[in-house]
Amino acid sequence: MTEPAPIPDASAAVVIVNYRTAGLTIDCLASLEDEVRAFDGRLSVVVTDNHSGDGSAEQIQAAVDQHQWGGWCGVMPLPENGGFAYGNNRGIEAVLARDPAPDYVLLLNPDTVVRPHAVSELMRYLEDNRGYGLAGSRLEDPDGTPQRSAFRFIGVMSELEAGLRIGLASKLLSRWIVAPSVRDDAHAIGWAAGASLLVRKAVFDSIGLLDEAYFMYFEEVDFCLRAKRAGFPCVYAPASRVVHLVGQASGVTDTKKPPKRRPAYWFESRRRYLLRNFGPLRAALADALHVGAFATWRLRVRLGLSHDPDPPHLLADLARQSVFCKGFRPPVGGPPS
Repeated sequence: MTEPAPIPDASAAVVIVNYRTAGLTIDCLASLEDEVRAFDGRLSVVVTDNHSGDGSAEQIQAAVDQHQWGGWCGVMPLPENGGFAYGNNRGIEAVLARDPAPDYVLLLNPDTVVRPHAVSELMRYLEDNRGYGLAGSRLEDPDGTPQRSAFRFIGVMSELEAGLRIGLASKLLSRWIVAPSVRDDAHAIGWAAGASLLVRKAVFDSIGLLDEAYFMYFEEVDFCLRAKRAGFPCVYAPASRVVHLVGQASGVTDTKKPPKRRPAYWFESRRRYLLRNFGPLRAALADALHVGAFATWRLRVRLGLSHDPDPPHLLADLARQSVFCKGFRPPVGGPPS
């Protein structure tokens, strides 16, 4: 068995946002314990609680006290549920205000379990490859089956492909597929899933924090795009392996249950991303192509030519939430009603 490489000399802080997922968060913290010990004081954790209102913060603090994690983990209750970017930003601000500030910040979902050396492998890759500013882990199911967690940026052609879902069209448009097949090698990507995303301090120094106008979803896509434009591209580092219990934290994308109708804030985040990064004309084109192509897919489903994997009312919701119906001003997200 190959011995793990030495732990990098750099320091890092992990930020976990909890919202009514105390049990998952505690399991995540337990999985970090060996990694924290290996870093010998150079790895710490802060858990922000987005005003869960269900005793989550108290439960997590009790677990920290019980397991004597207080030397490396702090719990920060927040006054409101301002969304995923909001919760992350409060934690990022807290750790970057330290003296000295950590060299890296790892954004980690509460519905994750870190495999051995997952954090050190991310840090090692960025330490050895200074041309990158962010690194994403290989996300996987508990049995080790890899999940698609390394992505290309959304574009007009990718929206067309995502709506059509026809084999020949997908082959012709393969270079624009947002979620390509999983690869085993480290390689440059557009963006990585925010479930386990390591960010250099220099990236925050250059472009600031996550955009809190995204309540949930698309905030990491937007952040990675801003970072790339500032000269900090993202890399997929599959030597870092993290179990992701998909949808357990949000309840929206749980692959083990029948698909749920997507909430309004998902569409608002998508529309904000398109308008901010494409401009009105390209956003309108992306919406038109996606809705039109998706309508042909839904016709195939109605005719029995394809199975139905989609959340309820998705076509109607896409049309209703498009720039044609909602306008061309980027929305400012808010908590679900």
